[in-house]
This record gives sequence, structure tokens and C-alpha cells, in this order.
Amino acid sequence: MILKTLNRIPFWQKVIAGFVLGTLTGVGLGESAVMLKPLGDLFISAIKMLVAPLVFCAIVVSITSLGSQGNLKRLSFKTLAMFMFTGTIASFIGLTVGSLMDMGGNLALATSEVRERDIPGFAQVLLNMIPVNPFASLADGNVLQIIVFAALVGIAINTVGEKAAPLKNAIEAGAEVMFQLTRMVLKLTPIGVFGLMAWVVGEYGLSTLLPLGKFILAIYIAALIHIVFVYGGLVKFAAGLSPLKFFRKAIPAQIVAFSTASSFGTLPASTRCTEAMGVSKRYSAFVLPLGATMNMDGCGGIYPAIAAIFIAQIYGISLDMTDYMLIAVTATVASIGTAGVPGSAMVMLTVTLGVIGLPLEGIAFIAAIDRIVDMIRTATNITGDMMTAVVIGKSEGQLDVEQFYSDETPVQQPAVS
Repeated sequence: MILKTLNRIPFWQKVIAGFVLGTLTGVGLGESAVMLKPLGDLFISAIKMLVAPLVFCAIVVSITSLGSQGNLKRLSFKTLAMFMFTGTIASFIGLTVGSLMDMGGNLALATSEVRERDIPGFAQVLLNMIPVNPFASLADGNVLQIIVFAALVGIAINTVGEKAAPLKNAIEAGAEVMFQLTRMVLKLTPIGVFGLMAWVVGEYGLSTLLPLGKFILAIYIAALIHIVFVYGGLVKFAAGLSPLKFFRKAIPAQIVAFSTASSFGTLPASTRCTEAMGVSKRYSAFVLPLGATMNMDGCGGIYPAIAAIFIAQIYGISLDMTDYMLIAVTATVASIGTAGVPGSAMVMLTVTLGVIGLPLEGIAFIAAIDRIVDMIRTATNITGDMMTAVVIGKSEGQLDVEQFYSDETPVQQPAVS
């Protein structure tokens, strides 16, 4: 009887329940809540297991299903243009919020050691996109290289034609198996979110975060403005759809992104959400992995802008309009240029600080609470990916409007011509 009742509860409500209960448990147990961290680790391990095969199969199937090369080029151009557009706006929102708030002050929390990072040049970034050994890329989970290899395989299958039909069918079958496995793993989401939130709140505590509260608040304000007004506005005015319906269906993926702080790890959840929104499987399988790699409004736009202003304030360094423009341009470009580099948000920040001459040692002041900031950064990134899937999908006939407004989650993705 209890199981039947639980099965009738919508998935997003279960995820919210796990989030709230985890937060309350973390407050109640304090540091003892670390014993619940294995629940979150289990969930993260399960979704990491899905990423490499899911991305490979989904990208190949999406490209082989998109039709003509002209259609693929148009979709790719529109998708990348949307990424750049929202990234630029995110940078200016970060600059505006950061400049309006006095975030500097007497900070007691500044103990993390700043580690030097090897930031590759633009040419090296391009070279790193090509997998020397595709099987090693799959084994290591190098998503950017997997995307490039899968895209090339998909294009080659389309070029070969009928002779490649057996391989195309095999990969399509593999994609269906991965989608089903994804649905199975996602049933662990409420439990995983509960464990992660209990650990994060118990580990840091509210009092520990107070010295950096203004910096954290600025990031969260800018991110929420970007999510609600930019993403919501594009859904409303560019796609002509209901932002409220969009955000309601995006909640499960947003919470997974917020609690795991992993764009790649959230791919299964965001895939399920866009499926519920009516985005065609062939387009969502293309845009979501690409967005998880390149669309970083939170990491590459908002965060470097506010962090640079914050570090300038605590060192007493004045920034002029030229510095602001350099921050905006660098942050937007770096969000794509540092794709696939471990610790990408910190790499983007070092690039931004170096361009305007701010001390890299200032990173130590915010490194200790990077996890808290990373949560809203990732939620912003994932929401932008889903918004792009909906807006561009609507313009290209890759979205079922009836399914978008429906409260039912389809068993399988509806066919959209």
C-alpha cells in the first residue's frame, strides 16, 4: 500500500522532498551528517557510470536521425549562437550585481592553498578535442573527446549510407538500452539528493559561511536573475511557451545539478526533463551533452565576473570600464576555451584575473566555499541547456507543444517531424 502511494507521487516532488529532508538533517546532525555522504556517493557513481556510453550513443543517434547535412549545420549554428548569446548576458549580469554590492570586508576564512594550473592555449584546446585513442576517452570519461568522436562517427554513417545500416541499428539499440538504464538509475535521485544535501549542510554549517555570505549571496542573486528573467524570457518571447511550465518540468534536473554540482552527472536527469517537455530525442541528445561541455553561463559568465570584482574589493584595487569589458569578453570566451579541463570554473577565473592584472592569490579567499557556489553555477548551466533545447527545438520543429503542456511524462519520446 505504501509503495503504491509513493509510486503515485510525481518524480519532482520526491526530489524536492529529498532536498528538504537532507537540508534539515544536515542542520540537525551537524558534522555527524557526514555518515550519510555514502548515499550521495552511490548516486553520483551510478550516474557517472551512464555518462560515457550514453553520450556516445545519443550523439551518434541524434546526428544520424537529424536528416540532411544542411539541417544539422543549421541546428548546430543556432545552438552555438544561443550559447554565446546567453553567456554574454550572464557576464554583464555578473558585473552589474558584483559592482552594486560591497562584498569586501574582514574575512576570517582564507586558508585554502592556491594551486597553479596549467592553462592550455587555444591551439592546444583544439588538439585536445581529438581523441588519440577513442577507447581511452570512453574509459576516462573525457566527454569533449567522446562528443567529437561520436559526431564524426555519426557523420560518417550518414555519408556511407546503406552499407553502414547494421552499425547504425546497433548503436540505436544501444541508445535505447542506455535510456532504459538511465530511467532505472534515476529512481535513486531522491535518496542521492538527501545524502548529498545532508553532508553539504552538515559539513559547512551556516556559521562557517557567514564571513563570505555577501559573495555567495551575489552569485546566487545573479544566477537567479539569469535563470528567471533571461531563460524564462527566452522561453516566453522567443519560443512563445509558458515559463512556469518550463521551470516546473525543469525542477528535477535543477535539483540534481544543485546537489551534485556536476553538469555531466546531471545529463540523465536533464534528458528526462527535456523528454517531459516534448523535445525530440534526436535533438536533446545533441544539445544536452554539447551544452554540458560548452554552455557555462554560471561557471564562465557570472562566477568569474563577480569573483574578479570581489577579489579586487578585498585587495583595494579599483576597476575601470575597460577592466569590466575585458572581464566580460574573457569570461565568455573562456567558458568555451577551457571546456573539458578539470576544475574548469577555477581555470576560467585564473584566466580572467590574469587578463586584468588581479592577484591570483585572491582565489584562496573563495576556494574554501567553492562547493557552495558551484551548486548554483551548475544549476544555472543545466537550466540554460534545457532552455536551449526548448527554444531552438521549437524553432526547428523538434518540440511537441502538446507534450510541453501535458502533465504526463511520455514512456518514450514522441516522434516530431
